Amino acid sequence: MDLSIIIVNYNVKEFLQNLIHSIEKASTNITKEIIVIDNASDDGSVEFLKEKFPQVKLIVNQKNLGFGKANNIGLKQATGKYILLINPDTIVAEDTFEKMIQFFETNKNVGLAGCKILNPDGTLQLACRRSFPGPWTSFTKVTGLSSLFPKSKLFARYNLTYLDENQSYEVDAISGSFMMMRREVYRKVGGFDEQFFMYGEDLDLCYRVQKAGFKIYYVHTTQIIHYKGESTKRSSLDETKVFYNAMHLFVKKHLSSSFLVGLILRSAIGIRSSLGFIGVRKLIIISVILDFLFFNLSLWFAEKIYLSLTDWRGFPHFAILIVYIIPASIQILASLMIGNYKKDKISVSKTLIAIFISLPVLSSLTFFFKDFAFSRAIVLITYTFVIILLPFWRIFAKLIFKVGLIDDTSKINRTLVVGVDEASIKIGNKLRKKKTDRRTVVGLIGFSNKDVGNKVDSFEIIGTDQNIRKVIKENKINEIIFSSDSLSYNKMMEIVGKCRNDNVEFKIVGSSLDFIVGKTSVSMLDDMPLIELNYNITKPTVKIAKSIFDFSIALPSLLLVYPFIFFKKKLTKKQSDFTKFILEFPKIISGKVSLVGPKNNSNNLSQFLGKKGLTGYWYIEETNKDELDKLDFYYAKNQNIWIDIDILVKSLTKMWSKN
Repeated sequence: MDLSIIIVNYNVKEFLQNLIHSIEKASTNITKEIIVIDNASDDGSVEFLKEKFPQVKLIVNQKNLGFGKANNIGLKQATGKYILLINPDTIVAEDTFEKMIQFFETNKNVGLAGCKILNPDGTLQLACRRSFPGPWTSFTKVTGLSSLFPKSKLFARYNLTYLDENQSYEVDAISGSFMMMRREVYRKVGGFDEQFFMYGEDLDLCYRVQKAGFKIYYVHTTQIIHYKGESTKRSSLDETKVFYNAMHLFVKKHLSSSFLVGLILRSAIGIRSSLGFIGVRKLIIISVILDFLFFNLSLWFAEKIYLSLTDWRGFPHFAILIVYIIPASIQILASLMIGNYKKDKISVSKTLIAIFISLPVLSSLTFFFKDFAFSRAIVLITYTFVIILLPFWRIFAKLIFKVGLIDDTSKINRTLVVGVDEASIKIGNKLRKKKTDRRTVVGLIGFSNKDVGNKVDSFEIIGTDQNIRKVIKENKINEIIFSSDSLSYNKMMEIVGKCRNDNVEFKIVGSSLDFIVGKTSVSMLDDMPLIELNYNITKPTVKIAKSIFDFSIALPSLLLVYPFIFFKKKLTKKQSDFTKFILEFPKIISGKVSLVGPKNNSNNLSQFLGKKGLTGYWYIEETNKDELDKLDFYYAKNQNIWIDIDILVKSLTKMWSKN
């Protein structure tokens, strides 16, 4: 047996399918065995493997044992001359195994080696070549000096970013996502130290391999793609804390005399955990701070106004601290109680509810604390400002900075499909028919200049693999999709490497053509049945809010704008987009249409898509009919008042620019 391939899986069956598919393509000239250890996945991975890949040796754990311990189970089963430990969220090139084995055969003193590892955007994954975390190396990594000076031998020792990635050389350590070793190395050194649950076990193994007298190499002649962190996304682990704890365990085990390194890493755990906590909850923190400031600004204004109207002398010195802390805190507590502070959204309606809760609470407190019962008039003046300022900053943030909004009309996936064969066309058609995402298939990438400009089943071939970077730039492409059925993994990686600086995400469609694997998600290519989709526009509360919004715009417009537009049309006999828009407002009052909505509802889907809109995505975006249907579904699924306002403003801007 030439090669034993060991894979630890945890809830990433789609990624695993792509990996095994690439392994089969890469092992046509060698003998191999695939051993998968499943760490108690609950996504159907076990059943999936048994059905799709019966040739795989499957070991099922009843609980998540961690990366190192699960790999050790597989290592005990391995029979190959060489052993490969590889993550499930990777794909290998057709030449990866042969080139790695050839490297070992040529370099007899090498015991452990890793290849070039690419991120999904084509950039080098820095962990594929590293140094051990000594005192200085740890300090530069934790403080960010290694990132500030990536080409410096002094500061960039941990990830060796000063070295040429297109050369092979000896290193301290390689990434656990791809580690190939000789069998005799495993016999002499053993497997992973099971004290490490996840992270750090690869560093520890590399350290022990070196101590045993073997060399460790980074090999640049072949490459893989690694969708880093997919398993951790599906777990409840604090990834940053686990990583730095693993580094601390490594230092304690191998560099126990280095008190300084231990101190640096313990400090890093605290700092990174704090920054992570703040980063996730920054919208909550900002909301609390702004509410506190605006409440007290309202109170300050109320004091000044009351001073100007009466002979009152203002708050006494002993009360100032209490007065400017307690009332604002009551407002914030009321917001917390009703769930107003969310890490991903801000709510105007809940803010108003919190205001109407805190007002009577604050007023009633003056009965119990007579020393602070200065004047209820100040409370009323304060809340007059509060009821304006607290919702206002939220509305401002939503409209100007798009804070807390699901939708951003500028964020549309502009997609290229690489290939012109039947599988690629099938992918293109599935993407076009998929109603619930915002993706425009711009065209196909072929492999011959003579095909450029031709159409295949309504898809235009707009470039080749040779000029793909130019195509990306000219067409503002941000997503490229490969079919694993129609393209070699070597060709995929060649294209990925070529476009590494173009800010494009590369995704791969599985061999069954039913899902897309990418850095950020796994997407099903076929939509679920419509009735099972949760559309915002069908919710009763959203319907009421939408109706109020429609009438609040339409009624004043009918009184103030409609008559002038009506007579202008009669006199000039001309009808611009703006004129046509305003003249349709009576239909809003009658309930036939909405200000914003789909272009039509003649497809008997109005119960899901809402009323026909006088404007909508269909007006502000130039697109074909297939894409138009997708925009209608997307709007219905994510509709809220803020999206309606955004579309309405952009529509009016477009109308006026046409006049």
